[in-house]
Amino acid sequence: MEHTGQTSPTRRAMLGAGLGVAGSGLLAACSDSGSGDSGRPDRGGHSADQGAGPRGTAAPDRERGDTREGDHVGKHSRQLTFTARPSTVDLGGGRTFKTWTYDDELPGRVVRITAGDTLSLTLKNHLPESTTVHWHGLAIRNDMDGVPNVTQPPIEPGESFSYRYEVPHPGTYWFHPHQGVQVDRGTYAPLIVDDPREPLSYDREWIILLDDWIDGVGGSTPDDVFFQLSKGKKMVHDPGYGHHGGGGAHDGNRSGSGSGPGVAKPSGPVGAGAGGARPDDDPKNDGPSARRHPRGPRRVMTGAHSSLLGHAGDIAYPYYLINGRTPDFPTQFKAKPGDRIRLRIINAGGETAFRVALGGHRLTVTHTDGFPVRPYKTDALLMGMGERYDVLITAKDGVFPLTALAEGKHGSAMAVLRTGGGRPPGPRTRPSELFRNVLESSAKLRPDESVALPRRGKPDRLIKLKLTGGMEKYDWAFDNRPYDPDTMHRIEYGERVRLVVINVTDMWHPVHLHGHTFALADVLSHGARKDTAAVLPHHKLVLDFDADNPGAWMLHCHNIYHAESGMMTTVAYRDRRGRRGR
Repeated sequence: MEHTGQTSPTRRAMLGAGLGVAGSGLLAACSDSGSGDSGRPDRGGHSADQGAGPRGTAAPDRERGDTREGDHVGKHSRQLTFTARPSTVDLGGGRTFKTWTYDDELPGRVVRITAGDTLSLTLKNHLPESTTVHWHGLAIRNDMDGVPNVTQPPIEPGESFSYRYEVPHPGTYWFHPHQGVQVDRGTYAPLIVDDPREPLSYDREWIILLDDWIDGVGGSTPDDVFFQLSKGKKMVHDPGYGHHGGGGAHDGNRSGSGSGPGVAKPSGPVGAGAGGARPDDDPKNDGPSARRHPRGPRRVMTGAHSSLLGHAGDIAYPYYLINGRTPDFPTQFKAKPGDRIRLRIINAGGETAFRVALGGHRLTVTHTDGFPVRPYKTDALLMGMGERYDVLITAKDGVFPLTALAEGKHGSAMAVLRTGGGRPPGPRTRPSELFRNVLESSAKLRPDESVALPRRGKPDRLIKLKLTGGMEKYDWAFDNRPYDPDTMHRIEYGERVRLVVINVTDMWHPVHLHGHTFALADVLSHGARKDTAAVLPHHKLVLDFDADNPGAWMLHCHNIYHAESGMMTTVAYRDRRGRRGR
């Protein structure tokens, strides 16, 4: 039975930014008139902080958010303050760029907490525009989810907002803005939730954040890049466009990228991991008229083809990073031979899938998107934007590259595992593990019994959605309708919901659901628990989840530029007493 509750869409809205009255109506649709005071000024008024505001102007931080009276909180509480501000970052070797960060760090500092405890984090906004924080993958109460004008008002420049919630599940998560294309700047950080009954045994832990970097390079900003993309482009010859890669990693495609007329040359320093697909050189799309501000070169590219994904992307990123560093000046993780190391890998990129391998080692996958799976051995992982994997390795003696290929784009990121003497690997190192057994998706994984979604009969509700659009008009959407805050897929509390996401486009999409984990469903069993999963061109995803966390929840492509163009929608429901989740 299908209940989509669709209405005629309004014009495209940017991840909730500027929705105003419409967004407020969505909040009301999932709340009762007496439901708390989150998002309004605190009873205590604005905070005493009088530090520098956006672009050096003095502005008091007016604090909002906080826990409502009567809320249940965890046994212990951790209180933190982060400040989003303009910064200058060094990606290695004195290569500096202006961007936005949390507290001048790239990535932002690790937030660590134990499952069941309460996180209290106040974000101070010293940026020149509004922002929020989304807690990617956490099934927290709806008013803390960080979607502007959907779950909270945007945090305006000079204001602050206090996020406070009980952390429900252990695992590897991260947080980032949910405003415009800000996630493609430097405002992101890992969130590690420890299991108080951790079943894994290991000696060390390595947190790894992958990123594609464009902000500040040659004057580029993500907003400028989105403006270029939104103009669309004519489809030039591209062997990958319209074809999903059915083959494995042994098709002679050693770099994960195609060859032929559409493939381009590196656009930046090769040793720094520069991307390989060329900027689209259509003269009609060049020059100041192609951008709101002629601050940077054209970044729309052609020829990004992957044997695993098909058409891999549309942005020519100059750099690819691991933990904020380019591969010619990599971060190093030191350990001892024989150490058992847990790698927590997060793809924080805006538009790039990464193929990840550690030279000389096999990987044992233990978790995906925070939830445990039956151990699975592989040589390499393919990770879409927003996905996380935890793997275990036993360290060998020597110096080893951890390489993340920008799938289909020729570029790469690299870090180094050092357990002994020796010269570090070169920045263009391609360990053979990248081209052996590649875990292409989580569909091959099975959940640990402790987290498996219980089997039921037929789902209580079936929602079918089509991913539509293309590069020619850059009109990405669900069901040919760009995001409209008044279009909601209404469900009921307690239902088992089946989402069938059908990709009728010529590009792959990482699909992310807020506030829940779903199970990848097949005929015989439920698969791994996920919150982000990739769907290939002209394929479909079947996702089952339980409606146990009331509220208005976003479902969107985690290619941030696709989402911003309109490929997102809302799933909404109340609890049995007619209230949204708290």
